[in-house]
Amino acid sequence: MSTTNAQNEAVESNENVAQQSNEQASVEQDVQALLVEAQAQAAQHFDNLLRLQADMENLRRRTEREIDNAKKFALERFINDLIPVLDSMEMGLQASNQAVNEQDTIRQGLEMTLKMFQDVMARFHVEAVDPTGHSFNPQEHEAMTMQPSKEHEPNTVMFTVQKGYKLHGRVVRPARVVVSSAAA
Repeated sequence: MSTTNAQNEAVESNENVAQQSNEQASVEQDVQALLVEAQAQAAQHFDNLLRLQADMENLRRRTEREIDNAKKFALERFINDLIPVLDSMEMGLQASNQAVNEQDTIRQGLEMTLKMFQDVMARFHVEAVDPTGHSFNPQEHEAMTMQPSKEHEPNTVMFTVQKGYKLHGRVVRPARVVVSSAAA
């Protein structure tokens, strides 16, 4: 019986080794399959990364180009609106050089040109500032001189030497003014 037991134990041992070998082969196959899947995912992620980097670089270049164009052509509409004013001024100069120049005709031409120019400025939110009669505001006015005055309150703009201008409410050029001071 002992040989039979030994043989049975040997068979069982061989079966255990075969079963362990089969399990190990199955685990190795599973690990190999997982590795292949992980490598495929890594390759896909890397490809996505490269595409995103290329997209970001293209976006950066396109944005730079658009900003450059915006800077170059920001005044295009303004210039297109000013060209007729320039044309009108040139026609006025030609009219003033003619032998028979009537002052009324030239004056009317200048008034029309001035009106065209003021309209262009208004379309671009440029407003003239004439503070005559108002209190002096150092944020919007530049005092050229102060004069004593009995007719005006102290620190009042007596008259405007040169109009100021604002663009969208921000001072572009302060009005140059003469300010009243207390009478001596």
